[in-house]
Amino acid sequence: MAAADALFRCGFPYVKTLGMRRVTSAAVDVIPGSDGRVYVLVRAEIPIGGCCIRILNWEDEDFGTIGETGSGDGQFSWPTKLLIDQDENLIVSDEALNRITVMAKDGSFLYKWGQTGEKEGQLNRPSGMALDKDNNLIIVDSFNHRVQKFTKNGDYISSWGHQGSGPGQFSYPWGVAVRGDNHIFVSDWKNNRIQHFTEEGTFVKEFGQDNKNELGLNRPAGITIDQDGDVYVADRDNNRIAIFDANGRYVQKLLGDSQLTGMARQYVKTNPVVLRLREMSQLDDQKLFRFPVGVTVDNNGMLWVADYGSHRIQIYKKDAERLQPHELEPPLKSPKLIIN
Repeated sequence: MAAADALFRCGFPYVKTLGMRRVTSAAVDVIPGSDGRVYVLVRAEIPIGGCCIRILNWEDEDFGTIGETGSGDGQFSWPTKLLIDQDENLIVSDEALNRITVMAKDGSFLYKWGQTGEKEGQLNRPSGMALDKDNNLIIVDSFNHRVQKFTKNGDYISSWGHQGSGPGQFSYPWGVAVRGDNHIFVSDWKNNRIQHFTEEGTFVKEFGQDNKNELGLNRPAGITIDQDGDVYVADRDNNRIAIFDANGRYVQKLLGDSQLTGMARQYVKTNPVVLRLREMSQLDDQKLFRFPVGVTVDNNGMLWVADYGSHRIQIYKKDAERLQPHELEPPLKSPKLIIN
C-alpha cells in the first residue's frame, strides 16, 4: 500500500502487555504470527532461560521455546532480529555467530548461512533484517558499517555503505525496514539518525538528528514502517518509541504505559517480598520503557515493542484515518496545534 498523503491522527492508545522476566528476559524483538501466537526473541543468560524464541499468545500464556543457547544448528549466541517469511519460517540474525538461522515453527532446524569477514557477502555482527517485496533479505552488517542484500537462501546480491557520518555512510547501524515501494530505511545507531535509500541503495535523505531540543534520536535500534508510511523507531537510550511520518517529520513519542501481565500478576501474588515492595513503592516508573530495542507493526495497526530492559512486550493500537488532499488546507507556514 502506498504511503498516505495525509492522516487524521486521533491517538495511539496502549492496549496491553505480554511476558515477564524469567519468561521473556531481555526481549530484543517480537513478531505476531498468523497462527495467533506471538514470537519473542530473547537473549537472556542461561540461568534465566538463555537465548531462544519464546512463544506466547494474546492471553499471555506460555507455549515454550524454539532454540537454545549455543553455536550448533538451531542454537543462538547473540540473536538480534526475528522475521517470519512467506513460508511461515522463522529467520534469526545472530551477531555473535555471524550467521542467519532459519527454523520451522515446530522448532525444527532448517538451515543456516553466513561467513565471517569484510568482503562482499561476508558478515560482521549482522543485526537488523527485513524482507523486501521481491522476498530478498536486507541485512544490516553492523561492524562492517554497511547494508547487504541477499536472496532468502543467502546468495549475495549487492551492498552499500562504509564507515563515516556523511550521507550514505554508517557508524554501527542497527535496524532496517522496507517500505511498500521497496525503499529502505536504516537506523544509523552511532550517528543518531535514520537514513532513507532507494531499493538500489541510493541515498535519499536523513532524519532524526535534532540537537537543538529533545526530539533528536539517541542510539536508534529497531525500526518498522506501517501501511501509511509512518516510521517507528526504538529510540533506545531515550527510552521511547519515536514516530515519524513518511517524509521524516517527527510526529510523536510513546514512553510506555505497561500494566502487570497475567503471568507477572500470578508471580507477584505468590511472592510476599515482591508484594511488599510493590505496596511500598511509587509505580510511575514501572510502566515506562527501559531501553526498547525491537519494534514491529502489523497489518492491523498494532504496534509491538520489545521492552528490553523490563523483559516484556508492550502493545499499542494506531487510531488514524487517511485523508485526501482536498480534505485539508495547503501546508501552513507556521503550524501549531493548540487544543482549547
